Amino acid sequence: MKIRAGYEISYECPQPTPMILQLSVHPSRIDDLLTWDRMLIDPPVPVHTYHDGFGNFCQVLTAPTGRITMATDFVIQDAGDLDVFAPEAEQHTLEQLPSDCLVYLLGSRYCETDRLSNLAWSLFGHLPKGWPLVQAICDYVHNRIMFGYEHADPTMSAWEAHNRGRGVCRDYAHLAIALCRCMNIPARYCTGYLGDMGTAPPYGPGDFAAWFEAYLGGKWYTFDPRNNVPRVGRILMARGRDATDVAIVTSFGLCTLSGFKVITEEIGANPPGS
Repeated sequence: MKIRAGYEISYECPQPTPMILQLSVHPSRIDDLLTWDRMLIDPPVPVHTYHDGFGNFCQVLTAPTGRITMATDFVIQDAGDLDVFAPEAEQHTLEQLPSDCLVYLLGSRYCETDRLSNLAWSLFGHLPKGWPLVQAICDYVHNRIMFGYEHADPTMSAWEAHNRGRGVCRDYAHLAIALCRCMNIPARYCTGYLGDMGTAPPYGPGDFAAWFEAYLGGKWYTFDPRNNVPRVGRILMARGRDATDVAIVTSFGLCTLSGFKVITEEIGANPPGS
């Protein structure tokens, strides 16, 4: 399948403001691009690109005083396969894990393993390890949190999301990640595009999505506690410990989001409602 994706995001800055952006398709999907994922910036400013410690593409720029807009519009080839289902995938002992997985067992800014450990073991300590355990965590998080864009809070942590019982996709991911780590399963945060392909209307507004990956059976597998069903058409942008590592914009100064539009649609598919 071919997917058209892109964004148009604007900020108002009261003074020149340095920014780090993570808005590009992940390096692992570059070969799938059919058209260039080129960031257009208005007004044009110099941009420095680098790879961070997690392997993500990042751009550094200084936004001028006033309004700045970042945009892209590209086409990518996707296999159209559902998220992999591997119920036989086993959990590793600590000694068996690759060293680069160990950081994803530790607590992080939004995933407080110290505060959630007792809860995790009381809820899931009796369950079979491996895939069934991760799925049980996803089921719990899916039922625990009520989704709503009005509940979005950029400072809300996994502990707070659990206590409030409401949030958006990043909160589902943070809570599931924290609970997995408490149960000694490496888990990492993912952000990217996820359209409505293969789902029934009504459709929500375009947005970026958050999910997570758990390390089982020698591989990283995708889990999505927000939707909690296999989906098609994920386009990965970035991975990290939590949302801190993969924020679409990290600003070093005051700025206000003034425009936000995300497109993710299958090319050639019947339009919604047809």
